Formats: sequence, C-alpha cells, structure tokens
Amino acid sequence: MQDTASEPRAQECFLQQLAAMKLYAAPLDFRAIAAEFDVPTEFSPELHEAAANATDRHAGERIDARDIPLVTIDPAGSMDLDQAVCIEKHGSGYRVFYAIADVAAFIEPGSPLHEESLVRGQTIYLPDEPARLHPEELSEGSASLLPDVDRPAVLWTFDLDANGELASTHIERAVVHSVARLDYDGVQADLDAGRVHPSIALLPEVGELRAASSLRRRAINLRVPSVRVVELDDGQFELVIEPRHKVMDYNSEISLLTGMAAGEMMREASVGFLRTLRPAEESAESTFRTEARALGYSLPDGANIGLFLHTVNAATPRGMAVMREAQKLLRGAGYVDLTEKEPEVHAGIGGHYSHVTAPLRRLIDRYATEVCLALCKGEPVPEWVEQDAPRVIKTMGRTSQLANSVDRACLNLTEATVLQPWVGHNFNGVILRTDQENDEARVFVIDPPVLADCLGHPDEPREATMSLIRADVEEREVVFAWPAD
Repeated sequence: MQDTASEPRAQECFLQQLAAMKLYAAPLDFRAIAAEFDVPTEFSPELHEAAANATDRHAGERIDARDIPLVTIDPAGSMDLDQAVCIEKHGSGYRVFYAIADVAAFIEPGSPLHEESLVRGQTIYLPDEPARLHPEELSEGSASLLPDVDRPAVLWTFDLDANGELASTHIERAVVHSVARLDYDGVQADLDAGRVHPSIALLPEVGELRAASSLRRRAINLRVPSVRVVELDDGQFELVIEPRHKVMDYNSEISLLTGMAAGEMMREASVGFLRTLRPAEESAESTFRTEARALGYSLPDGANIGLFLHTVNAATPRGMAVMREAQKLLRGAGYVDLTEKEPEVHAGIGGHYSHVTAPLRRLIDRYATEVCLALCKGEPVPEWVEQDAPRVIKTMGRTSQLANSVDRACLNLTEATVLQPWVGHNFNGVILRTDQENDEARVFVIDPPVLADCLGHPDEPREATMSLIRADVEEREVVFAWPAD
C-alpha cells in the first residue's frame, strides 16, 4: 500500500498546486442548467423583506459565550458562515467549542420563510453562484457567524480524552462573538509557517487524533478537490481546481465529531434524524480496486479501502481520480426518521451520524439540532419538528438527488467546453476498466484531469494514448477512442 509521501509513478504537481485552464470557447451558462433542472435561484421581494426583518425568537434563553475566542474557517470570500470553532487543552485531553448558526431562531414555524425552506431543502451549488436555501439577508447576514459582531448560535461543547475520543457532550443556545473570519488557504499557509491563530492551534493535533480514532480510521473518508469556475475581466472563464489542504481535513473532523455525537444522542433516545449509508456492495469494491491498481496504487484484495484512502494524496491528478471513483462506493445515502425506522450506521463515517452543522445550507440540520437541544435539556421535541418530519425527509431525498444531478451537469458542461477545441487530438491517460462485451472502457485523462467514456478497449486496464472524438457542449458529453489514431 502506498504512503502519502510516495505517490505511484511520480509526484505529479496538480497543475502547479492551483490548476487554472482558460476556456476559450463560448461562455459557460450555468443559469441554463438551473432552469433545466428547475432550481429556484431567486427569492420574492416578500421573502427578502421577511428575512431582513426576522429577529431572534430565543433571545431570552441564551447563555453569554462571547468570551470564547471562536473563529470561522471557510473558502475565501464566503459569507454564509455556519460554524465557528475554538479548541483548548482540558486536563490531559481537549475541550472543543463548536458554534453553529441558529437558523431556527429566525424562522417562525408556519411562516413564509419556513414554507419556502421546506420546498428548497438545501443550497444547490452552481459554479457561478449558489441557489440558496435562505435569502441572503439571513444566510449572509443576521444568521451568519460573521466576525466582530454578536450572533445567536447553538453551542456544542465536547470534552475529548488524550486520544481524541469523546468523553462528554453538551449543547445549548448561546450568544457568541467570532473574533476572525479565516480561509483555508490562509490557515494552511499559517500552519506551514508555524504561526496559526491561537484559537485553532490545537486543530491539527485534534484533527489527526479524530481521523485515527477507532470509529473513523476504517471509514471511507473522501477528500475530493473542489472545482470552481471564475469569470475573468476579459469575458473568458477559468476552471480552478483547488488543492485539498490538510486544514480542510482537520476542520471536517470537527464537523464529523459533532454529527457523530448528535447521531449517538438520537440513537440512544430513538428520536431524531440520522444520515445513513449502507456498506458498498462487493462488486463495487472489486471495480474500485481494479481502477485504483490501474492508476498505479497498491490495493490488494482484502485490504481495507478506508485505510487505503487515508494514504492517498488527493492533490495529484491520480489521487483526484481515486477520490472521484471512490464516490461510487457511497451511493445510496439517505435519511432516517427514528420515530419511524430503526437506526442505521453511516458506512462513510464509521458510526451513527446526523447532519447538524450546516443549517444555513441544509434544511434537515435545523430540525436535527432542535432534537439535540431538547434531548440535552430533557424536554420534549418541539411539535413543529415532529409535524414536519415526513416532509423534511422527503424534501431532503428529492433535493439531494437534484444537487447530484446539477453537479454532474455542471462538471460535464465544463469538461465538454474545455475539450471542444481539442477534438481529434491525442491525450495520455489510463484505462481504468474495460467492457469487452460492449467494446468500451472507463478512462482517466491526466491533463486536463478528466474521467470519461471511451470507445474500444485493451484486454486489461493500462496506461494508454487515446483520441478525443467527441466534446459536445449541448449534450454535455465527452468521448475518447482507443487505440489513438
């Protein structure tokens, strides 16, 4: 099995750490995709006004936690800030403070804002601009954990032992005050230079411990690099594939810790909403092993895939391809209302899990958080949460499928646009798997990094030169052929 320091064949700099390909074809129109999939991208004036006028419904219930020096860590320029963190030493272990935007405080049950969120379900991330769950007045304003202002929040407090294992959990409504809005690039640069913000000085230590914990280390934890499309001043576009910084993984571990703690609370009480995912089928695992070996990795039959993925450097083209193909192991995710069904473990997490850390972007987080608050206080779950539960589950299922479809359409459009001028040219890549019966294959082109279908096939997966024979922007389709002309 490869370790992170010895990528197979060669360390391939992922297009100089921050890949950028200028698109000289027609401008990319992601609004057309939004229209095609009926994604609502605007709010009515009435909803904007309601969001602007919304106030904290739980103002009298909050503790004052403004003395905790919380910070947010998000992509540069983000304004919809769901989470803020601060980590301290606590005896031989750690105390983690994790503040989550209290969106429920601004949305009155039965109100137009409430009803609109039950329709939208979640923010749909188009590359040029997201189709938001809530109006900007909330998601980027009064409900966002922006710096240097007091904000209502739901405050999770975790005590971890010296090994990073969870010892205790507490959740309550609070007033918080973020002292800094940090971004991933800046935090990673600070980590590399040894000058990290004191509120997160322990984040790498705790993140490493959590990733190595007994429940997490065998889970299928994907680290897929993000892709952004940026419009330039001259009307061209730039496809920016961002490296997966370690700080992203560390920050994700705090979110996963919270979701797992919430999931256990709900499982024990047999009430609430779990995010579920059954283990991958044997055939899917076999296919993935074939693809990983074709990309140059050592992944013997029987070796744990979760442990293998921990060793992969996702900031290389081959590492990105491994992570992209591993997504197929996590198909079939869903949500379970524990008042209706038995709890199920999330195979991609390694335990019971609930979505509670992104209420500005996902509907169900608002509801699951209310369950946890009630359980911690020993009170009944709010009636509006119970009444809406069937609709919430249905909406999340529908909009999760919608988000996946939109993601695929945007990626396919971008790849077809990038490659259209190069139809007829040859590319170096890897045949990941072959289908002799249908005379086709699945291929990975290294530069630009693209996964696509291929006509023709060798006898077995191998490195190969292939011809681009189709890049249809209207159909959002890219096809290669082997052997190359």
